[in-house]
Amino acid sequence: MQSRLFGRLPDGTAVHAFDLGAASGLSATIIAYGGRIVTLDVPTARGKRNVNLGFETMAGWLADKSHLGALTGRYANRIGGGRFVLDGREYSLPLNNGTNTLHGGPGGFAYRVWDSAPDGEALLLRLTSADGDQGFPGKLDVQVRYSIEADGLRIDYTARTDAPTVLNLTNHAYFNLEGAGHGSILDHVLEIPAETYTATDSNLIPTGELAPVAGTPLDFRAPRRIGEGIGADHPALKIGGGYDQNFVLGTAPTAEPRFAARVTGGGLTMEVLTTEPGIQLYTGNWLGAPYARYGALCLETQHFADSPNRPEFPSVVLRPGATFNSRTIYRFAPA
Repeated sequence: MQSRLFGRLPDGTAVHAFDLGAASGLSATIIAYGGRIVTLDVPTARGKRNVNLGFETMAGWLADKSHLGALTGRYANRIGGGRFVLDGREYSLPLNNGTNTLHGGPGGFAYRVWDSAPDGEALLLRLTSADGDQGFPGKLDVQVRYSIEADGLRIDYTARTDAPTVLNLTNHAYFNLEGAGHGSILDHVLEIPAETYTATDSNLIPTGELAPVAGTPLDFRAPRRIGEGIGADHPALKIGGGYDQNFVLGTAPTAEPRFAARVTGGGLTMEVLTTEPGIQLYTGNWLGAPYARYGALCLETQHFADSPNRPEFPSVVLRPGATFNSRTIYRFAPA
């Protein structure tokens, strides 16, 4: 692994970049600012191709509002009304998405410089989130380990707390298998083995219903083009301006990663495996310059949005003495 100075924050804080690679030729560059993936280069018959949207300079990352490539937390996705009740006490969070708190709030993990160091051939990132950070209770210690396997990128998450809290972590990478900045992902073919999705209201907050995908443009149980249904007259697509839905993989996390999604485009296939119970499909509906609308898709492995307010959903409560563990793998192969 190689490390280098990537840039500095406005206050002068140094941000380092780390280059990871495998003998197969697959490689990634990750910066300590938000634990963000800068590039993810995949070998093809025509040479390496970067399939991850990012920026070449610190200025680009500081201006980004789309959480490109970032570690998001404490709570990835939305918490409705910026509030939740835990053990009989109500907690209020800053709003940064209309009436919602999104991806941990305006000062979430995506905007922190993580402690970073090599861990063998992997990269280990550490962050301590103080009690009351963005309104969340408990001092939280988080570790994220990025490693390159022969055919993919593996992300391992670990966290512990000194007081009861809620937690939902993910990486918000944007993928275009044709190559970053090369057209839209509407011709990408997607498969997600989910029977249901979490139906949402007009603010993209789950209603509590696990709605069937059958007979809807959200049915990806058999591989189909993303562009085939993205403009359909369906409430979920109208609300989000495209796909922005959580698909239900199971009723609880698993000990070992399971198949969560497969996407094919540009002569490549990317397979997603995760221990998480859900996967959020987002098709870059609000991507801004220099990237175009629908210029990438996110497959965010996570718990469901607004779970702290939905006791019927898989629990996101972390208590002292327990350890949060999660793993996601993105594997690549020729199509």
